[in-house]
Amino acid sequence: MSHSARRRGLVIAGSSVLAGFTLMAPAYAAASGHSAAPAATSAVPAVPAATSATSAVPAVTSAAAGRRTPSGALVRPGGVSHLVGPRTVRPGARNTATTSTNWSGYAATGRFGAFTSVSSSWVEPTARCTSGDQYSSFWVGLDGFSSYSVEQTGSAVDCIGSTPEYYSWYEMYPAYPVNYSNPVRPGDHFTGSVTVTRGSTFTLTLSDTTQRWSHTVTRTLFGAARSSAEVIAEAPCCTADSGILPLTDFGTVSFSGSTANGLPLSRFSPVGINMVSQYDVPEDTVSALSGGSFSATWLSSGNGPRGGSRR
Repeated sequence: MSHSARRRGLVIAGSSVLAGFTLMAPAYAAASGHSAAPAATSAVPAVPAATSATSAVPAVTSAAAGRRTPSGALVRPGGVSHLVGPRTVRPGARNTATTSTNWSGYAATGRFGAFTSVSSSWVEPTARCTSGDQYSSFWVGLDGFSSYSVEQTGSAVDCIGSTPEYYSWYEMYPAYPVNYSNPVRPGDHFTGSVTVTRGSTFTLTLSDTTQRWSHTVTRTLFGAARSSAEVIAEAPCCTADSGILPLTDFGTVSFSGSTANGLPLSRFSPVGINMVSQYDVPEDTVSALSGGSFSATWLSSGNGPRGGSRR
């Protein structure tokens, strides 16, 4: 995998992301099902400074030198949901479900400013890598279901040919992701949380209790809607033409203890999300939510079993 130190602007379905700010083009709003609402403005620097709570290992790698696909495109493990349908849901509606081309899991939804915290625990799944390149991430976050920013942290596993690569990260989308350099292995127990500490200040904590490391970073994002809280398995962006990447065969990932605003996630009657490809090929299936526990099970990489381009 190429690790270029060049700072790049990204164009994601008509959305230009430059130096931590986003300019939302109408083409993206139409394609994603979002309205052209004012974008959040990030105060995250272009290359965020390393911040570590407990680890003696170097905390982060440069955002500009982040993980890239063999074609040179930056891998973005997080980002806003690309909903397929229904594209609008009634906040708090019971038994609501939708599909997305990049998210699966559960999202509690509400009005502007409704959520101040989200947390969950999960076990890093084992990737089954045979050939081709696939990507996946597992995270907790605020926003992104129906807004243009996401404040999130989590883990990931990518297949580069037959070799799995495990890592962890945080992202104040639309700013670039920042990867932690600590070791991550299948079976590791993670706990992640995102909390609004005051106004536009967010504290993101990720702990690998198996490897005994933890990171806490504090970042500022002005204009964040705080209108959703989610626990997600994701097919990351970006292909060479800025599309969603093929999904890693991760088997099953299990989440537990998921909360929003300190309450079990189920108390908010969250939206259940199943992932499908651009061509409506099912990519995973999400179990029923019990309190704060559920699982996501891989079905395909997006264009039929075992990989292949999703474009």
